[in-house]
Amino acid sequence: MMVKAETLSLDGISHAFFTRQGGVSCGHYASLNGGVGSRDCAAHVAENRARMATALGVEPARFVTAYQVHSPHVVVAEGPWVTDARPRADGIVTRMPKLAIGISTADCGPVLFADAEARVIGAAHAGWRGALAGVVEATVAAMEQLGAARQRIRAALGPMIRQPNYEVGADLIDRFAAEDPASEPFFVPAPRAGHALFDLGGYVAARLRRAGVRHIEDLGLCTYADPMQFFSYRRATHHGEDDYGRHINAIALTRG
Repeated sequence: MMVKAETLSLDGISHAFFTRQGGVSCGHYASLNGGVGSRDCAAHVAENRARMATALGVEPARFVTAYQVHSPHVVVAEGPWVTDARPRADGIVTRMPKLAIGISTADCGPVLFADAEARVIGAAHAGWRGALAGVVEATVAAMEQLGAARQRIRAALGPMIRQPNYEVGADLIDRFAAEDPASEPFFVPAPRAGHALFDLGGYVAARLRRAGVRHIEDLGLCTYADPMQFFSYRRATHHGEDDYGRHINAIALTRG
């Protein structure tokens, strides 16, 4: 049902990178689909998210995600919000106990953060757009505003599409070259001329290091390569499927 990072196994903090196993959804969404933006049965998604909340030790009403827009925007969660009023953002930070903050993914890079001493946590949705735009740095800065110190922050990268399965075209290669020349090492030639294989996980980790985060763990798991455990937008597209499930990757303070 979930995988965890050793670096976030901290006193008073619970976290999980949820897999697709352990839920009630069927078909393309089997079985632990947490995507409120999917076309899955809403009751199934609600039950799946309730199971995730229970696994993290919080009430289902205190398990929140944002309306993700592939941006560097980060919000502070002071309490739960209703699904229809989700803020448009790709990072969430909080210091509120018993409030799980999460982001949804289906190939993009999930990053969970914690400063155990300051009791501040964060979650970021780092697809290529968000990572290039600075969502990692913005999340760290937002945590600092709540009292965290970047030298104490621990970050973990969860399941995402990995370089052997992430072929990109010349437009993306050129955009990275123009906006972040330091990204060049994260592209290697693909079999198709004019294409490259992009190391999203390596790039996100590099952005974390640039932001001054010293404690970084990458679980190294690939969403595309493991259909039994993970949803994948790209795999669903390649198979001609009309929709796909979403993972939730979440973290919570279990005490103040």
